Amino acid sequence: MLSRLMSGSSRSLEREYSCTVRLLDDSEYTCTIQRDAKGQYLFDLLCHHLNLLEKDYFGIRFVDPDKQRHWLEFTKSVVKQLRSQPPFTMCFRVKFYPADPAALKEEITRYLVFLQIKRDLYHGRLLCKTSDAALLAAYILQAEIGDYDPGKHPEGYSSKFQFFPKHSEKLERKIAEIHKTELSGQTPAMSELNFLRKAQTLETYGVDPHPCKDVSGNAAFLAFTPFGFVVLQGNKRVHFIKWNEVTKLKFEGKTFYLYEKKIILTYFAPTPEACKHLWKCGIENQAFYKLEKSSQVRTVSSSNLFFKGSRFRYSGRVAKEVMESSAKIKREPPEIHRAGMVPSRSCPSITHGPRLSSVPRTRRRAVHISIMEGLESLRDSAHSTPVRSSSHGDTFLPHVRSSRTDSNERVAVIADEAYSPADSVLPTPVAEHSLELMLLSRQINGATCSIEEEKESEASTPTAAEMEALGGELRALCQGHSRPEEEQAMVCLQNPFSGEPAH
Repeated sequence: MLSRLMSGSSRSLEREYSCTVRLLDDSEYTCTIQRDAKGQYLFDLLCHHLNLLEKDYFGIRFVDPDKQRHWLEFTKSVVKQLRSQPPFTMCFRVKFYPADPAALKEEITRYLVFLQIKRDLYHGRLLCKTSDAALLAAYILQAEIGDYDPGKHPEGYSSKFQFFPKHSEKLERKIAEIHKTELSGQTPAMSELNFLRKAQTLETYGVDPHPCKDVSGNAAFLAFTPFGFVVLQGNKRVHFIKWNEVTKLKFEGKTFYLYEKKIILTYFAPTPEACKHLWKCGIENQAFYKLEKSSQVRTVSSSNLFFKGSRFRYSGRVAKEVMESSAKIKREPPEIHRAGMVPSRSCPSITHGPRLSSVPRTRRRAVHISIMEGLESLRDSAHSTPVRSSSHGDTFLPHVRSSRTDSNERVAVIADEAYSPADSVLPTPVAEHSLELMLLSRQINGATCSIEEEKESEASTPTAAEMEALGGELRALCQGHSRPEEEQAMVCLQNPFSGEPAH
């Protein structure tokens, strides 16, 4: 009898799994779920923990054992979707960016979207002119430290904060000037609201870039925004198609097709899995932003023949329904526990790392590379080693300030990265077997790699002639993307080492 009880207890324990979810402020939520628990159950636990009612804009992201990222599907088992060994690690992120984030009903929702866009700015997904960057950073500063106080904020205080992957002393002075003279008296909530209003006007607001190649073999980034489908090359938007003009999305293998009323756009993803993820993101975004009600959602096939290929159905509410539901919320505003000046592991505001000029060169690849700098600067650039957090063992990047000219610092790219489990709103991973695409996406955008990856890549490093040929191809690609200096954005992407949960 006792043995039967012990056996039953053992089977019960085997059906429980520990899950850790990294939140937008880089705190962690840990819970236990049953083997058959659906994604909706875990998501509801998180939203209850966050006291979040306007939850339809958010989702849970994870990376599978093959380093392919996914959004957790709420109608399916968590355990079956992850396909990895417990404990499971995931990230809570904005999945559908509000078309007007300032119009969100509750302050807690606006604060979480603020944290997401702040991450986008830091990781180079939100591109902007230097003047806009200074204003956005000043809003962050006001929200986190309040009014300027000469007794607390000595000369150069803004340089202690990390808003972008790299920036100049001139930009730091401009940030401090705006903070001192224009934002006094704004509460954290007011500063966050003004930040959202400004960010929403930028061309790459809500962009979640997927790296692909066009039919000519040129690198491109595909993204879905609240307003439609966009294609970016370098720092230039080359296509924008409104959602009501997109008639069909399809994929076959690594080939992605977007049907518009007059044209068909064709792009090639790094892997079939990446292409399927791109397609599913497109289906969900189109349904969320375009449809009037969720009852209009239909199951979609990836092929022209419904019985062939993959089938997928968006299972949530649409934007119009979410806004109508939000208008009915009547409760006392929940208390918000802002992160304040606590250093963030992957998206720090205040950091204590050394500056670039004080750090010796290392053998690792450089992180601060813009597309205009090409492969030549990849060979010569130095970067600082990430500082390790003592509390969680995760890395965050120290403050780095470039000594390059202001005009170079305004160059920006939508960038690809190396991925690890629990990566967030980032481009689709590049297949390890595709060396050329890996070089284009990782080296153009300054992505770093783990020690293990670095050792593996040394064994297959291309020859100097190959590197020079690739550099020439990149420089030729970039010649058509220059803009007047005042129109160029000033940030590029910086990436934490793979192998650590980030973003």
